[in-house]
Amino acid sequence: MTQTCSDYVEPEIRDGRRYLTPARVSLGITPTLWWNDDFINIDIGIPFEQCISEMALAGYVGCSIGHKYPTDPQALRAALDLRGLRVSEPWVSTYFTIDSMKEQTIAKVREQLAFINEVEGKNHTGRKADLVVAEFGQAVNPQPVALFANAPEFDDRQWDNLAAGLDEIGRIAREEGRQLCYHPHLGTGVMKQAAVDRLMEMTNVDLVHMLLDTAHLVCGGADPLVTTKKYACRIKHLHLKDYRADVLEQMHAKGMSFQEGIEAGIFTVPGDGAYKHFPEILSILGETGFDGWIVIEAEQDPAKAIPLQYAKMARAYLRKTLGW
Repeated sequence: MTQTCSDYVEPEIRDGRRYLTPARVSLGITPTLWWNDDFINIDIGIPFEQCISEMALAGYVGCSIGHKYPTDPQALRAALDLRGLRVSEPWVSTYFTIDSMKEQTIAKVREQLAFINEVEGKNHTGRKADLVVAEFGQAVNPQPVALFANAPEFDDRQWDNLAAGLDEIGRIAREEGRQLCYHPHLGTGVMKQAAVDRLMEMTNVDLVHMLLDTAHLVCGGADPLVTTKKYACRIKHLHLKDYRADVLEQMHAKGMSFQEGIEAGIFTVPGDGAYKHFPEILSILGETGFDGWIVIEAEQDPAKAIPLQYAKMARAYLRKTLGW
């Protein structure tokens, strides 16, 4: 069932980025530069209004939803509209690989879809938000344990349940006019290259798309460039994020947890870390017709990395790389 863009031919001159125009691509950013949504103690007290104002000031048109955002959809829409922002993605953690959690997961998906429908409103124009998910059954990234030594590996039954569950919620999302984009994530059972490939192989190409998160892939042992070439036709959403190689080495050597890695600075914005293949990835996606959200993400400690400064750094990198 997989779709791998096997007919992709690498151009002699990489000019695909010229096809990634503002008419086809919307640029967003996540609030994880301003606070952390997984570990709420990583926070220096920046309020919601300052966060989204700085997003707009830095030149973005969209954002994901953080835990400080208003839970009233009308209040959220008003705050975003005031700043010329819209939502790039709601998030759902799925739990298809553990017992008695399928129905709760599906209910959460429906709840999030209903919420984003209200936020966007009936007269919404412009790019709609994608539904972003990752399987958190047995995930160790929320726990204070060595991340890489304890990341789960699914058995065949769990893989079958995961694939079937993703296809089902992918169908639900499509019925709502949205794309389900799966996010391979550190500390989960879909982290390594073999797991990413298996998930793509087992799921329906029309229902389950990929969110390409460059830093999660490379830190998990996968190759973002190879993954892009293989699945470009299924990549519908990007999290552009860089990583620091010295911190990754420390995480392996010292058995650090995900939170410890974030606090040590494992992630940063594109162009500020060790990953050098962002231009090639964007060229490939330009050549294969990418049309969607490119979202800057960098879970950082705002006490160490001034959020607005890093948001502007990332926007400058995109302007240099994309030409706008």
